[in-house]
Amino acid sequence: MLFERSPALRRASQTALVLLACATLAACQVRPLYSSTSGAPSKLASIKISPADERVEQVVRNHLIFLTSGGAGEAAKADYQLNMNVTSVRADILDDSVSTGLTPGRVTVSATYSLLQTSDGKVLKTATRSVTSLVDIGNQQFAKLRAYRDAEDRAARELAEFIRADLAAVLGR
Repeated sequence: MLFERSPALRRASQTALVLLACATLAACQVRPLYSSTSGAPSKLASIKISPADERVEQVVRNHLIFLTSGGAGEAAKADYQLNMNVTSVRADILDDSVSTGLTPGRVTVSATYSLLQTSDGKVLKTATRSVTSLVDIGNQQFAKLRAYRDAEDRAARELAEFIRADLAAVLGR
């Protein structure tokens, strides 16, 4: 009703609304996470990863080294240190002791890690990530062990990719 009486007021409010929208959009920054302008790939390549204590942690470590360095291996001079502790838990989904077929199960691989700057020891990121991989477990003992191992390997590789994305986000800032 007020706008019907004053077209100038309506134009002024529309102009103000457009300017507000432009100002809001101008504050947004969108850029690729792995672009060379952010410096993230070179920073990722200069991460030293702590030694592994067990097999699943070694799978995560190896895949993470490959992902961060682009296949070149660990850096000789590291600007960052990644301390990582990986655990794996196996569980049956159904508690069915009389099953003659495949029994569903799951493997959860979790990692607690912290990224430190080696020059001053400043902690840049500390986080915990976990990945669950589903598995069908047979009655044969070797098949059961192999199924669990394959599920652990799948979860470990996916976990390494999540950790790499976290590290790229931190180092890309």
